[in-house]
Amino acid sequence: MTSERGGPAEAIGSLILRYLRDHGHQTRIAQASVLDDWARVAGPQISRIAEALTISADGTLVVAVTTSAWMSELALHEHEFLDRLNATADRPPVRRLRWQLRPRSTNP
Repeated sequence: MTSERGGPAEAIGSLILRYLRDHGHQTRIAQASVLDDWARVAGPQISRIAEALTISADGTLVVAVTTSAWMSELALHEHEFLDRLNATADRPPVRRLRWQLRPRSTNP
């Protein structure tokens, strides 16, 4: 099959990957994979009370926590979380964790 431009048709996934690579976005996408890894690294109990929200380009992972007490407790273990998150060498490292209170739901 050929495209209207006369060249061979290309799968959309391949086009997107090439675009991301050519425009320098592949590193940020690799870095964002830490959001999925948080639940595995934190474990099921901590994942219920702490959710990874975003990671900045400088390697700061923002984690929302249900209470200030949990935030204090988890902050004491920050180096352990960083070691586990950075055990995978296929992405830029997480340099620090920023804890924030999760907004309380207004739903009953």
